Amino acid sequence: MNNTAKLATHPISNIVLKVGGNFFEEEQAQASFFASVAALKNQGHNVAIVHGGGSQLQTQLTALGFKSEKHEGLRISPDEQMPTVTGVLAGTLNKKMVCLAAKAGLTGVGISLADGNLALCHEVSPLLGAVGYPHPRSAKLLHQLMHANLTPIICSIGSDLNGRLYNVNADQAATCISSLLYADLYLLSDVSGVLDENKQLISQLDDSKIAHLVHAGVITDGMIIKVKAAQEASKTLGKAVKIGSWNDVGLLVNAPLKNMGTTIISATLAE
Repeated sequence: MNNTAKLATHPISNIVLKVGGNFFEEEQAQASFFASVAALKNQGHNVAIVHGGGSQLQTQLTALGFKSEKHEGLRISPDEQMPTVTGVLAGTLNKKMVCLAAKAGLTGVGISLADGNLALCHEVSPLLGAVGYPHPRSAKLLHQLMHANLTPIICSIGSDLNGRLYNVNADQAATCISSLLYADLYLLSDVSGVLDENKQLISQLDDSKIAHLVHAGVITDGMIIKVKAAQEASKTLGKAVKIGSWNDVGLLVNAPLKNMGTTIISATLAE
């Protein structure tokens, strides 16, 4: 079986693109990315965008005198920091994404995981504070937006049934959204994909190879979270997931899999 071919099996598909914090510092990449999103939509694809904002959040927390640390790739988020976290991610950065979309001729709608009953979160660990893990709930809002030719732009803020706000890892948020839409998932950053010990791109990884590279210390920190999110999405969706660069999104317009990033496949697909 050609596993990589399973990433986009239909000419018209749902696509989830996740971008990280450094994206907001790359003006040229922003313009290229949204131009590619517009081209994908013109081809008839439904596109949802999920974003984080770690570097911008770090800057704001530091400016306000908050201590900000990470544990195993996840940002420790005490409840007293959540107004700032929510303001940066769901406010400033989310609306920045909507404006960037508009410049490319797209009509973006900025939302969070807490909107439209998209997801329900639970606390990951008391040690991390208000860091949540999202469980998919309802795709109704996403389908309504896409049917109206609007582009959902989703920030990684979620909530639980008691109204507690959570800071959700954006890769995990993107996995949640892709599960709701049964979408092709692309986890994008400023690196070309998962790199080996010689900093060379690894074209494909399965569960056993990932476990080996994590144990060997080749895959570390935030990339562990990203790879695990991709593994989970691959297992849930029954198809491959891509980890790549936002600079390569243009490749999706004409050839969805051509030379882009690292393909993550679950154990069931590798058989």
